[in-house]
Amino acid sequence: MNEKTAVNALTALAHEARLRIFRSLVGSGPEGLTPSVLAPMLDLPASTLSFHLKELAHADLVSVEREGRQLFYRPNLTHMNDLLGYLVDHCCQGQSCAPKAKSGIC
Repeated sequence: MNEKTAVNALTALAHEARLRIFRSLVGSGPEGLTPSVLAPMLDLPASTLSFHLKELAHADLVSVEREGRQLFYRPNLTHMNDLLGYLVDHCCQGQSCAPKAKSGIC
């Protein structure tokens, strides 16, 4: 992943509604969810939900597939994992990131 792609994904997620939508889709796994399920779950009007889903799709965080008359939005888990990897690639200069225990402190 390059910096521009990471910034696009983070920008898309930097909105409360889009973050909630994305987390709901990640929770659904690869099966995804339809807008008719997402809207009441997140208490969002259909037009608002549609706008935010387009933004997430533009950032390649979700995909949309038509199955009959239904649209299924699915999280792009590969892109999500690539973003997480990009964020931690050079963490702690290759050392363990676990906090060190302080002696004598509970």
